[in-house]
Amino acid sequence: MITTGLENVVVAQTALSRVDGERGGLIYRGYDIHDLARAVSFEEVAHLFWYGALPTRAQLDALRTQLAAHRALPDAAWPILRALPPNTAPVDALRTLVSALGAGQPFTRPDLAQAIALTAQVPALLAAFDRARRGLAPLAPRDDLDHAAHYLYLLSGRVPTEQQKRALDTYLILLADHGLNASTFAARVVASTWSDVYSCITAALGALKGPLHGGAPARVLDMLQAIGAAENAERWMRDALARQERLMGFGHRMYKTADPRAEILRDLAREVCAPDFFALAQHVEETGLRLLHEQRPAERIYTNVEFYSAAVLHAVGLPKDLFTATFAVARMSGWTAHILEQLSHNRIIRPDAEYVGPLVQSVIPLDQRK
Repeated sequence: MITTGLENVVVAQTALSRVDGERGGLIYRGYDIHDLARAVSFEEVAHLFWYGALPTRAQLDALRTQLAAHRALPDAAWPILRALPPNTAPVDALRTLVSALGAGQPFTRPDLAQAIALTAQVPALLAAFDRARRGLAPLAPRDDLDHAAHYLYLLSGRVPTEQQKRALDTYLILLADHGLNASTFAARVVASTWSDVYSCITAALGALKGPLHGGAPARVLDMLQAIGAAENAERWMRDALARQERLMGFGHRMYKTADPRAEILRDLAREVCAPDFFALAQHVEETGLRLLHEQRPAERIYTNVEFYSAAVLHAVGLPKDLFTATFAVARMSGWTAHILEQLSHNRIIRPDAEYVGPLVQSVIPLDQRK
């Protein structure tokens, strides 16, 4: 039986995360996402993925030291970074730079040391590119800031407020992994061939770029800015639906009820967004859900993680064209954990396809073809 898009087809086993689409649940190695978002840091979640357990204080300090040690970019990255056109999309720049990091490296299968190094380097690559395109000099890395705060510092040159740091840290936790999504699957397919970690992550970034995957939050912000005021929401959204355009930030392939990440991000947005902007976002959310349920009453449609991701990332000061690439900053711990898990019991991923073309054709000589 053919299942378009491999929906509901199990192709791997994982101990990393479980998405419960019917009940609206998400767990990382047995821990509920609500508990993790409330009580731990992104580095603790990365340790959980890579080592299988939440760290002790000593283990967390050691991991933070390892991450900090890899924040300086290798010399080979700078010529390529400077050669990128200023109008390069950040996710394209990141894809190119990650691939370039692997150039000239001795071939090895992915390992934990590479996972830690790349997770530290990705935000540094992004920040260096963003500053270069704005005509600003890159900033030297610091070792006294945690992962989320250091990323914001490298972009702006300012140490973020505690509220900004915590908001981005929570976002990174919520987006760190989500089962066998398109980009994670792409990374595992490449890993299954025994390729290198740079190729695996480059493949994941190519999948993430798509507007149906990581590109959605920027389009949510476009929608909110185009609507502009609450009184415009219904007309704008009805017109979009009449043109058969998709309302970004609504519906999810997996969740048939509320996305738990969206619920957490809504509460976070209420804290960090300007009151007028949050009120607009909440009104647009309510209007969008009402119109979608009116149009498709048999479907269970809820707000997804992208909707309030846009509000939170906007509130911490990120330009919208960095949203997708910042998704990659979050997903690095999950991608690399999946790559390592794939290799721990590897079999090359090679699905089949049903051939639907003609079965028998005769070759006509070239000068007789019409």
